Amino acid sequence: MEPLLHGVFLAFGLILPLGVQNIFVFTQGATHKKFTNALPAIVTAAICDTFLISLAVTGISLIVFNFIWLKTIIFIIGFVFLIYMGWIMWRDSSQVIKQEDLNQFSPKKQITFATSVSLLNPHAIMDTIGVIGTSSLTYSGPDKWLFALACIAISWLWFLALAITGRKIGQLDTNGKYLRYINQFSAIIIWIMAIYIISQLF
Repeated sequence: MEPLLHGVFLAFGLILPLGVQNIFVFTQGATHKKFTNALPAIVTAAICDTFLISLAVTGISLIVFNFIWLKTIIFIIGFVFLIYMGWIMWRDSSQVIKQEDLNQFSPKKQITFATSVSLLNPHAIMDTIGVIGTSSLTYSGPDKWLFALACIAISWLWFLALAITGRKIGQLDTNGKYLRYINQFSAIIIWIMAIYIISQLF
């Protein structure tokens, strides 16, 4: 029971803060008329988290990040991508006039962006390795995987809840006014994250 509760509370602590991944899933829920149309973003983000958590628990990710040059490359790629992602969000905000005119992401684009914001976000990777990976060292055998499964389950439930919340807001925002503000706010948050990430190299 202890590994289960530990995983649940730890996962909530890591996933609740506003991040690029959360913002993306939320906006996909808000901009699509049908909740099912946002499923590619939800499922992809959850699968990526499952992958990262599994790597962290098995210790593979800790080995990879012992290579400073690899860590530097990942951080630079993540910085460039987040700057681009912020620009996309800001550009889309200027195009929001009414619900029918929203620039909705296709399933392919959702999968691409969800994968990118999950696996090319050094801050999220370091959180997973540094916090979940390190915490998992407390356990061994079945307890370690119970801890990991708890973290993974919270991740899946959280992304579903985010998209549902976004969908409800999207239904209330018939003229796209609030979604435009959400996109602009999201872009600013993403750019701040990009600056923070690149600052970690110096």
